[in-house]
Amino acid sequence: MKNTALSLLMLCSSISIHAQKPHRYEVVINEIMANPSGTSLLPNSKYIELLNVSATAIDLYDWKISDGINTAIIKEHFQLFPDSCVIICPAVNAPSFSALGTAIGVTRFPSLRVNGDLIWLQSANDAIMHAVNYKRDWYKNEVKSAGGWSLEMTDPYNPCGGDNNWSASNDSRGGTPGTANSIAGSNPDRDAPQLLHAYTTDSLHIMVILNEPADSAHAAIISNYTISDRVSIAAATPLPPLFDRVLLTLAHPLQKRKLYTLNGNHITDCSGNPIVNNSFVQTGIDELPVKGDLIINEILFNPPADGADYVELYNRSPYPIDLQNLFIANRNSSGNIANLKQLSSEKLLILPAAYLTVTDNAAIVQRQYLVKKPQWLIEISSLPSFPNASGTVVLLNNTGDIIDELQYNEKWHYELIGNYKGVALERISFYGATQDPNNWHSAAASAGYGTPTYQNSQFALGNDIKGEVNLSPRIFSPDNDGFDDYLLVNYRFPENGFVCNITIFDSKGRTIRHLVRNGLCGTEGYYKWDGLDENYQALPMGIYIVFTEVFHPSGKTKKFKQAITLARRRT
Repeated sequence: MKNTALSLLMLCSSISIHAQKPHRYEVVINEIMANPSGTSLLPNSKYIELLNVSATAIDLYDWKISDGINTAIIKEHFQLFPDSCVIICPAVNAPSFSALGTAIGVTRFPSLRVNGDLIWLQSANDAIMHAVNYKRDWYKNEVKSAGGWSLEMTDPYNPCGGDNNWSASNDSRGGTPGTANSIAGSNPDRDAPQLLHAYTTDSLHIMVILNEPADSAHAAIISNYTISDRVSIAAATPLPPLFDRVLLTLAHPLQKRKLYTLNGNHITDCSGNPIVNNSFVQTGIDELPVKGDLIINEILFNPPADGADYVELYNRSPYPIDLQNLFIANRNSSGNIANLKQLSSEKLLILPAAYLTVTDNAAIVQRQYLVKKPQWLIEISSLPSFPNASGTVVLLNNTGDIIDELQYNEKWHYELIGNYKGVALERISFYGATQDPNNWHSAAASAGYGTPTYQNSQFALGNDIKGEVNLSPRIFSPDNDGFDDYLLVNYRFPENGFVCNITIFDSKGRTIRHLVRNGLCGTEGYYKWDGLDENYQALPMGIYIVFTEVFHPSGKTKKFKQAITLARRRT
């Protein structure tokens, strides 16, 4: 059935062919003007262009275009011929478009929101013909996205191509209503669909999210899904209008605090590409987090030029957490929580032992840092302000309880870096205190100075301390390459109340750093040495002695004298 996309460069045809019942994607939304401008050479009106890519004429009587709020109904018998287009616009503006091509005016025209909207086309019997969930970044041009330019589809035979198949018009008028798109060309879909994530709506239902619309017939076959622990599936229902979601109904309820693996096979996208074999996601029943369940794990508050801040979170709990129930904020000059931002407007789970990075510009973060798991880089409309010198990050649940809070300071960075722009602060241990400066370090140069969505370059478990005082590693190289960049003085005591002094000596017995003076210790924890002397100057390679003196108000005392090696790369 497919012609080359170049055949669509013809003007609207007037060939008379007998109309018949259409199939999905035989008529597509081919152009969208969401933000018109009075300075454009086009009518100052929003519009949608429809294109017939089938081999037969199709009567558009009683067809509908909707955004879920406003639904426009075509109330005239209009034959849309093969390779032909028609402009749909508000009724009052139809005369203005008639000079450009065939136009049909309708009432209750969809709002076509400027920053993005989900719109869909339905036939007279309410079958979904095509749906487009456009977004502002589809323009791929900041000037054109500001107004006066339409969004055009490149290849109408790739109707589910999303942002890869849409861009701003190149026509000098700002759009091409009634004529072939200025960016028309061949752009076939060769990418396999993938399972993105899944969440439970209750113990008997799982919502499966795909990265693109699926063929609804294949997506409705129960045997195309398997769930671990032999969970039986009673029904699979692809959800309109995009069909990129499938609701699975289970025969028996899921258990709390248990993760399930969901596999998908033999599912195809709307172009017929099959899903990757054994594509899987994990899910489970989510719970509302309490303090310490979700922790702040990394923050970029002084981004590169033209960059964007980000905050990375880590789920330390044994259950999934719904981001819809979480908010990120800062504190104002009075110390009050301010600038509260919801992490997700819809249900989205962060699984146990998983990372999630939040930013207000995902594209920039991906361009400037290695993002190993893009599906866990989420974008919100705006982040709270995180000043370069110091600031506060607050994480709250939907009842207002503070889950974690970090008052960061740029002085926590590795002293010898010099310029902190573009360098993220990484948490060293999940189990160390969030507010402990010793639990933070500059991201390694070898990791590109940031590790959004995956394990930090400066990472230690921190919960497996052995003995009363233990140094690790015994050989360290403080060059910020992400490998043994600092020395940890780990401690573990049988009770609270111990106080410690930690002093560093060189091999000749000279004091070169008072690391800790009268430091109050918990039952376990650690202090960090970055290889710098008392004046924060880099020390030469060699053997150093770490002298730790511990005492308790009850009179208990103990001293530890341990040797370590400071290594440096030869130049």
